[in-house]
Amino acid sequence: MSTYLPKKDDLNRKWFVIDAEGAVLGKLATTVADILSGKRKPIYTPFLDTGDHVVVINAEKISVSGTKEETKLYRRHTGYLGGLKTRNVRQLRESRPSRIVEEAVKGMLPKTRLGRAMFGKLKVYAGPKHPHDAQRPTPLAVK
Repeated sequence: MSTYLPKKDDLNRKWFVIDAEGAVLGKLATTVADILSGKRKPIYTPFLDTGDHVVVINAEKISVSGTKEETKLYRRHTGYLGGLKTRNVRQLRESRPSRIVEEAVKGMLPKTRLGRAMFGKLKVYAGPKHPHDAQRPTPLAVK
């Protein structure tokens, strides 16, 4: 008896929409990463992309626990000497609130070509509207 490996025809990718209003960032990111990687499916294979698509709405209303609003830092480097730029959650929420959820989920996915393919199935929107109604996404609650 050989091990079952899912084929491209066997994959039935679903669409899920998650409302992030009032959700804790870490719990939301864990749920989204599990769905993107396919860990909630019986055909999960670690080296194949068997996950589903996820749309996160209301990213601007996500909550962070404790004092992370001021102490959690997001860093990036411009490439020039002394070009390290840092922002905290409050500053990032004002300029680009969807980036908070994207960074949290990206950190929980593999740092490989497969992880980048999984991350491509994530769509994050700051407000309650999204252009993916044609895919008929299933609402999913985060606990």
